[in-house]
Parts: sequence; C-alpha cells; structure tokens
Amino acid sequence: MGPLARTGIGIALACGVLVTAVGVGRNSDSDHEKEPPKGPYVALGDSYTSGPKIPPQTGDPAGCDRSGRNYPALVARELGIEPADFRDVSCSGATIAHLTAPQSTDHGTNPAQLSALSAGTMLVTLGIGGNDVGFSSLITNCVTTGALYELADHFTDVSGKAPCERRYTSGDTDTIAQQIHTTGDQLARALHQIKRRAPGARVYVVGYPAILPAKGTDCDDAMPLAPDDVVFLRDKEQQLNTMLRYRARAAGATYVDTFTPSSEHNACSPESTRWIEPLRPSSPAASVHPNERGERGMATAVLHAVKD
Repeated sequence: MGPLARTGIGIALACGVLVTAVGVGRNSDSDHEKEPPKGPYVALGDSYTSGPKIPPQTGDPAGCDRSGRNYPALVARELGIEPADFRDVSCSGATIAHLTAPQSTDHGTNPAQLSALSAGTMLVTLGIGGNDVGFSSLITNCVTTGALYELADHFTDVSGKAPCERRYTSGDTDTIAQQIHTTGDQLARALHQIKRRAPGARVYVVGYPAILPAKGTDCDDAMPLAPDDVVFLRDKEQQLNTMLRYRARAAGATYVDTFTPSSEHNACSPESTRWIEPLRPSSPAASVHPNERGERGMATAVLHAVKD
C-alpha cells in the first residue's frame, strides 16, 4: 500500500482468510481455548497499523509515527492487556523485510520487528504488504495521471483502458499482480518465522481497509483520479487482500477483513463518516491513511476475530 507515512500518500495498501477452528463438540476446555488472550501481545506492521499523525504520537523511535489510539492500542485496552504485556513495534514505511531487519527512519532506527516476539507471546497482529507492492508510488502516479487527463477530458484510449491502468498493464502483463505474487512468497516466509519464534501465539493477519469506492464517479477533487482508475485501484487492493487471506490460511493464521466494514467509509466518503483521509486530510492523520475513526473500525474488526 516509498514509505507509507513518509510520502504522505503512501498507502500501504498497503491482506488473508478467516481460519475457522472446527471441533466435534463444545466443552469447558474448548470454551477456555477460545477466550481472548490477555497477553503478551505484539503488534507488527506498517503505517496503517502505526497511525501516523493521529494524536497522541508515542513510542520509540519517533520516526515510526505510532499513535496511542491506533488499532493495536485499542485492542490491547479492550482485552485488558497490561501495558507491560503489550508491545507495538509497527512502523511507518515498513516492508516485510523490516520484520527481520532494522528499519532506519528520519528519527531513529526501529529494530527488526520480529525481535519483539518470544516463546511467551500469546497474541500477534500483523498488518503489512502495501509498501512491498508499491502502493505509495502507484497512488501518486495515478493521481497525477488522472489530473492531467481530467484537464484533457480524456480518460481512456483506443484500448479501453484508463490512463493509470494502461501504465501498469500491457497485454497479458500486469506488473501490480506480479508484485502482489512476489509479496505473497515473502509473507509466507515471514509467517513461518512468526510461528517459529512464538509457537503458542494466535496470529491475526490484518487486511487493508477500503481506500476507494466501488464507483469511479464517487470521487471528486479530494481524490482526482480517472473514474476507471478508481475501479482499477480498488480491484488491485482487493487482490492484495485476497493474497493476504490466502497466505494467512496456508500458515494457520486468521485473516481479519477490514475492507468490507470500511467499504462505505473510504477516502471519497463524506468527511463525517470516512475512515480514510483523502489527499488533503481534514482530520489529524496522514493523507490516504486511516484517521482515528478508521483505527477504531479496524480495532473492532480485530476484536471480533479475536473473540470469535
């Protein structure tokens, strides 16, 4: 979904499927197993997890842009997890590589995120992949192209493709789909590492909320995209989430769908209801990133999965 928070337009867009436990019956032991863990809880991820510019900004290093009201903090509070048992190591601009290697920021270095895990970790949330796919530059390029074509009043060519779609697809070649596939392979290895380091943890892969609406004509100057490119980009985000769902299932993790509940609260929705801020935010949040309402909505989706 360039770094998601550093560019201000990163999206990390920066995705998995719900893995449902199947049992032959219900008893006190199985009920106990389904009780939400009380920690230790480790939150991993990029800027859609960290919550850049949502007050209060907290944590070390400051360059990771973590909010005290991001979805991991809200989940920890709701589950009654003690502060000593909660570690949020998410960081703006993080890629899958930063799960196992340090990440340099403008204000300090974030250690490899998986270093926060241990054999005692009982709950892990992971929201990552958008930066690996390059949604930051994708959105920037599509907005620029859309604005130029709006001036020309010309959104498609003889191929029937919108300008941004034409830039990233040619014949049978779809560069975004290729990047999503490569990212999926990297995520599979990372999930294996999480399982190895925290074998007793329940792992939740958190998908990305809807950035754009289903209808291309529902966006205005807040997100100046060619209408068909709105549809193209929404489809690519859904492909990214589908990959995350698949990889979560394959690794025995649980996928958390934040796309469905946020579909009518995208960056082109009214200011009073949107979860994602447009290019010029009207609420404290990075552009094209979740605002506080969005982080609350994501927390609700995570809590529903954890308590299910």
